[in-house]
Amino acid sequence: MTTGPRIEVRTAAPDELAEPLSLLEESLRNGEPVPSPFAGRLERAVEGGDLEVLAAWSDGLIVGVAVVSLRPNVSLGAVFASIEDFYVKPEARRRGVGRALLGAVEDLCRVRGVSYVEVQTDEEAAPFYEASGYETEADVRVLSRSYSL
Repeated sequence: MTTGPRIEVRTAAPDELAEPLSLLEESLRNGEPVPSPFAGRLERAVEGGDLEVLAAWSDGLIVGVAVVSLRPNVSLGAVFASIEDFYVKPEARRRGVGRALLGAVEDLCRVRGVSYVEVQTDEEAAPFYEASGYETEADVRVLSRSYSL
C-alpha cells in the first residue's frame, strides 16, 4: 500500500516484526523489550490473521506503526477492528504519516470485511482521530482491572 509522495505503509509479515516492534518498544516502553514469549505470541497472532502490524516508511526509515486487532463480536454479529497501538515518531508528525497509517487501517478493514473500528486514546491524540472521522461513543465507558500473575 502506498500513500502520499514519500510515505509507504506496508503490512509486516510475521518475520518482519522486528523493526516495527523495536519502534514501539522504544517509544511506548521506554526502550524495554517485550518478553520473548510475548513477541512469539504476537508473531503467531499475525500468522493467524488476528493481528495486523502496519509500518509506515519514509526515505527507507520506519516512522510509524499501527497495530490492529481483528476480533469477532457476538453483539455486532461480525468481526470488528481495534487499533491497539499507534505511534508516529515526533519528527514525522504533521507530515501525513498518521493519516497514511489510518488510511491503511481503512483499506485493511475494507479488504477484511470489517465495518467498525475502535481506538482508545488520550486527550492529546483525540483531536487527530476526530479529524479523521472517529467519534466519541455515547454511553460507553472503558473500565479495567489488573490481576496479579
